[in-house]
Amino acid sequence: MQTIKKVTEDIYWLGVNDEGLQFFEEFIPIPEGVAYNSYLLVDEKTVLFDTADIRVATEFLGNLKQALDGKTLDYLVVQHMEPDHSCCIKHVLANYPQVTIIGNKKTFQFMRQFGLEIKNENIEVVGEGDTKTFGKHTIAFAFAPMVHWPEVMVSYDVTNGVLFSADAFGSFGKVGERLFSDEVDYDKDWLEKARRYYTNIVGKYGSPVQKLLKKAGTLDIKMFLPLHGLIWRENLGYLIDKYNKWSTYEPEEKGVLIVYASMYGHTEKAINVFEGMLKEKGVNNIATYNISHTDVTYLISETFRLSHVVIGCPTYNADIFPLMHSYLKRLGSLNLKNRTFGIIENSSWAPVAGDIIHKYLDEELKGMTVLDARVRIVSALSEKNTPEVEALVSSLVQSLELS
Repeated sequence: MQTIKKVTEDIYWLGVNDEGLQFFEEFIPIPEGVAYNSYLLVDEKTVLFDTADIRVATEFLGNLKQALDGKTLDYLVVQHMEPDHSCCIKHVLANYPQVTIIGNKKTFQFMRQFGLEIKNENIEVVGEGDTKTFGKHTIAFAFAPMVHWPEVMVSYDVTNGVLFSADAFGSFGKVGERLFSDEVDYDKDWLEKARRYYTNIVGKYGSPVQKLLKKAGTLDIKMFLPLHGLIWRENLGYLIDKYNKWSTYEPEEKGVLIVYASMYGHTEKAINVFEGMLKEKGVNNIATYNISHTDVTYLISETFRLSHVVIGCPTYNADIFPLMHSYLKRLGSLNLKNRTFGIIENSSWAPVAGDIIHKYLDEELKGMTVLDARVRIVSALSEKNTPEVEALVSSLVQSLELS
């Protein structure tokens, strides 16, 4: 049974859920799957916006055939050449050889790189601000380079205010009977998936996202149609605010993220004591994760969300714990800034973890603040550490402006 759904009077969602894919881009866990969204505009001409991953080709092509309802396909707009949205282009061409593919110069460059040989008569190149009318609907094309590939563009339906937004405003998670964000409890069930999607995939490209938001601000947008996740038709300002914070690296919330490693439980016990003292001082927005039990993509998402981070880390082979090193390196690769860090280190001899972490935060992660107060544990937390723990708690509370 096919799953097409009406978005507007003449726009259809042809999306397909992929519940069997375990890792998005082969490194991001997606326990709730992902939806590959594609849209069909049925006007005097029929226009398909993007395709889908090869994994769901059969269902996608069935959806397209059902939505066309005997009509031919006139145009395919390719906004993003990443394979999860472009792998079915060759199948569309095989089934609708007369289709004209609309894209920009880089779009067709990438097609050739992926081995797609498109005849010149099947190609229409558009530039920034170009428009094309398909009947009642006029589509304007705007480039969004590095959101999050260099060829990305978005398409704005001038007629009804719909923005086909490519990978912008998307999310992990399968789409069920409820296709629109206003049909779900978004904060409870979807915000974390959207944040983890943005921060791990697009997070590095804050400046390009800001440029796209500025372009969007000049348009009368009534609906976001992303390539993954739910469609937005109400309260668009909510999502724009999230994107504005994420792309300027402004924390969403004042709070403390505690990320720790503990090989034999001693650092974990210290973290538990530290967290308890924080709560006694009125700090209630705390998220605590054992890095050995938590995929780094969740930690990245939480680091974007919260304003303060406390790292609990043992010295390991005269360095920092390997998974902690991966977490910090990932933060650096995403250009995250504007966070305040505290450090709790543990070592039985030759303590170096705290200094290495501090140096990395100073030199590799620009725009970070590291608190002077530091807890230095020798093997296990003792009464000698109490003044240090109290000092770090006080510094955090002061930095959070809770006292």
